[in-house]
Amino acid sequence: MQTLRASKCGLSTAQLPSSILDVIDSLTKAGYEAYIVGGGVRDLMLGLNPKDFDAVTNATPSQIKEVFGRRCRIIGRRFELAHVYSGRELIEVATFRAPPKKAVTSASGMILRDNNWGTIEQDFARRDFSINTLYYQPRKSIVLDFCKAIDDVKNKTLRLLGDPAQRFEEDPVRMLRTLRFAAKLNFKIDSNILDIFDAEMTQLLRDVSPHRLYDESQKLFTMGHLARVLPMLIEFGVWKQLFADIQPNLTPFILRAAKNTDQRIQVGKTINPAFFYAVLLWQPFLERCEFYLSKGVVPAEARAQAGLDVLKRQATRTVIPRFAETFIREVWEMQTRLLNPKPQQIEALAGHARFRAGFDFLLLREKSGDDTTQGMGSWWEAYQEMSNDEKEAAISQYNRQKAKSRRKAATESVENNKVETEIEPLVDVPEPRSRRGKKERTRQDQSMGRFIEKATASDAGGTMNDHPILKRKRVQRDLSQVIFGPTQ
Repeated sequence: MQTLRASKCGLSTAQLPSSILDVIDSLTKAGYEAYIVGGGVRDLMLGLNPKDFDAVTNATPSQIKEVFGRRCRIIGRRFELAHVYSGRELIEVATFRAPPKKAVTSASGMILRDNNWGTIEQDFARRDFSINTLYYQPRKSIVLDFCKAIDDVKNKTLRLLGDPAQRFEEDPVRMLRTLRFAAKLNFKIDSNILDIFDAEMTQLLRDVSPHRLYDESQKLFTMGHLARVLPMLIEFGVWKQLFADIQPNLTPFILRAAKNTDQRIQVGKTINPAFFYAVLLWQPFLERCEFYLSKGVVPAEARAQAGLDVLKRQATRTVIPRFAETFIREVWEMQTRLLNPKPQQIEALAGHARFRAGFDFLLLREKSGDDTTQGMGSWWEAYQEMSNDEKEAAISQYNRQKAKSRRKAATESVENNKVETEIEPLVDVPEPRSRRGKKERTRQDQSMGRFIEKATASDAGGTMNDHPILKRKRVQRDLSQVIFGPTQ
């Protein structure tokens, strides 16, 4: 072990929030050893902004509880530790751990219970990566380095303590942590890890609780380097262990969503980790919808059942919480509503609780080359920037275009179903007469009646029956009886 001056490691108390100093000071005042350890120390040395700080002490969880009272809550069964609230911040405080005297492990070697208290030297040996083993005592301004971890930080090397295969067997989640740290810190992975990190080794992840794997997947999604870690998940065979029905194929939609997520984190915007699950599971959802539609299920029911099926299958790998499942299904359902909105509902739809997430999803699809969005992503994007008067005009224009599209579709449908064969008329149909006044038509009808009456009376030989006008009248009368039946 070597003791380093904090200043030579680029560390000072000015970099620390008052919450972690409060915890360290309280434990020290109570007579216990207390250090800052892990990612917080590592990130400060790398010039990064730590997300949080963890403390470690020789006080047991129950003793930590005595020090902080109601501000402390003991959690965990496999790995018992204390959560201490300092103001609005939460500090995780762990007790030094020793190698288990009688380890409780699974059939594959994963440690199921790990609550054996020990010394700081023993605690160091239990940690996974060398870069997370630097113990910083801010009030003494010293850093304890047990394995030349400072060199790994400077060389940007990710190295596991001990035998990598054994460390992965003890806790398979270390494989995910390896990829997460390599992507987040842009560190190279030590050759000893690369030699054993393959698809066969990743099978150990099947022994990990799906609930825990979900938590770890969220860390991958929210670290700000999602686009960098996704290819690594595929390369090392981890993808198939995390995602049930998602092909290991980074589509333009998935990559754009990953980059968009990273950009939001980098500028300090909030994200919902469930959103990226909605992206990943979108294609399986569409395929399942097609299955139900082919069975004659109506679209709304097909979408509902497809959503249930896909999320149920994913739960065999990572159990997505109920509230997150609801969010995912609502984002999917919003795609239908945003793609073909009713004009009178556009304003209300823009105020829907899931509008923003649904719109972001639609726009990502469109910008990824999905032609099925029909340009509605851009339409909604422009709509949100309009004044109230402009919105009314846009809705009116949309309504006209929608009506025009319906008429065009109806016309095409009629034309496609129209019978091409023309029926030969049974009799000669005279050309339609031009419109005439009522008096003129009456005079002509009376004249025709007198002509027929006179001709019939004088035609003793019956030759008048062959007159073209009378023949046509008889044919029309006979045809009428064939079609409509004899006159009563």
